[in-house]
Amino acid sequence: MSVRELVVLGTASQVPTRHRNHNGYLLRWDGHGILFDPGEGTQRQMLRAGVAAHDLNRICITHFHGDHSLGLAGVIQRINLDQVPHQVTAHYPASGQRFFERLRYATAYRETVELTQAPVAADGPLAVTGTFTLDARRLSHPVESYGYRLTEPDGRRILPERLAAHGIAGPDVGRLQREGVLDGVTLEDVSEVRRGQRFAFVMDTRLCEGVHALAEGADMLVIESTFLDEDVQLAVDHGHLTAGQAAAVAREAGVRHLVLTHFSQRYADPEEFERQARAAGFEGELSIAQDLMRVPVPKR
Repeated sequence: MSVRELVVLGTASQVPTRHRNHNGYLLRWDGHGILFDPGEGTQRQMLRAGVAAHDLNRICITHFHGDHSLGLAGVIQRINLDQVPHQVTAHYPASGQRFFERLRYATAYRETVELTQAPVAADGPLAVTGTFTLDARRLSHPVESYGYRLTEPDGRRILPERLAAHGIAGPDVGRLQREGVLDGVTLEDVSEVRRGQRFAFVMDTRLCEGVHALAEGADMLVIESTFLDEDVQLAVDHGHLTAGQAAAVAREAGVRHLVLTHFSQRYADPEEFERQARAAGFEGELSIAQDLMRVPVPKR
């Protein structure tokens, strides 16, 4: 059975706390696992969350600040220690090539796995699989940063009433789906478009065109909200978003499920992020990320 869910491994910005690990997010997409921004301690958080090295097919780094990448060394070594049998592909800003190399070879270990380096140098598609297209968009942060977006191809939803009107039932339904036409009746005659699911991942950034492009029409948007709205100038100065800004982006983009994360350690009450997000007018599903929580991607 296919599973599409976000597994939150860490939610702290810059400094981990007693209750929040550095960043780390695993997206399970059918049989594919994408690890986003493995900060320090990610390998242990994977163990606590029941995520194995064998679950990883891709690693996506938004930028090379420590809270988003210091765990990369341990994750790569664990992939090799466990002798993951499939290729693992790593995406990261091309300008950070030297940082990736340092983290990949931070200490001595035996390489047993094919790790493909696929640096990101511009906006656009990074990979096309049978179940999704992975794209990147440039963000606005003091160091080069990219956000990521998965888009499932559109499909068809069979409508029983149209099948009945054309007298199609039983094994003939499967035949029509496979062949596209049956006795002059086309698949389009008995179905409607089912828009593919869309997932967006936006970390450290100011408001910019890339944020809006990534969020547009997303079923799930995972987005940083480092600061509360009263500290908006700090957010601008350091290249971050506030809870209200993130929620306004989600509202304007028609996001179905908003996941706020990457919280500054200066705030003791996480519920204030939810209050400010609602005050910004976002009315969809809303999750304030906590370490080790699991969030299903909304179904279509």
